[in-house]
Amino acid sequence: MQKTRFEALVVKAVKELPSEFQDRLENVDIVVENYPTSGNLDSRRVGEKGNLLGLYEGVPQAKRGRHYGLVVPDKITIFQKPIEAIAYTDAAIEREIKKVVRHEIAHHFGSSEETLRKLESD
Repeated sequence: MQKTRFEALVVKAVKELPSEFQDRLENVDIVVENYPTSGNLDSRRVGEKGNLLGLYEGVPQAKRGRHYGLVVPDKITIFQKPIEAIAYTDAAIEREIKKVVRHEIAHHFGSSEETLRKLESD
């Protein structure tokens, strides 16, 4: 899939979030990269396996104190090639993008990986 089409699907996934989440997205940039860097892969917790499809970097809203401000935006990176490696059709890619975007945005709001994994397995 061309990168511009993939990026458009990421934008669509964000726009399709419920308004209560869209309205609270603060100080966060969402970008698309082809692959995670070795540094991205190293940032995963010990024992975490599998493809890295997305990554949240920043201070979750739930942990921001009164003095939070004048900081670089949080960053959510969606990795195109790993998503394409597990989703073989355009429709499957779009579904996976929606899932990954929601997962990483949940981290922005303060959800832990353990909580998200439990919710996703139910």
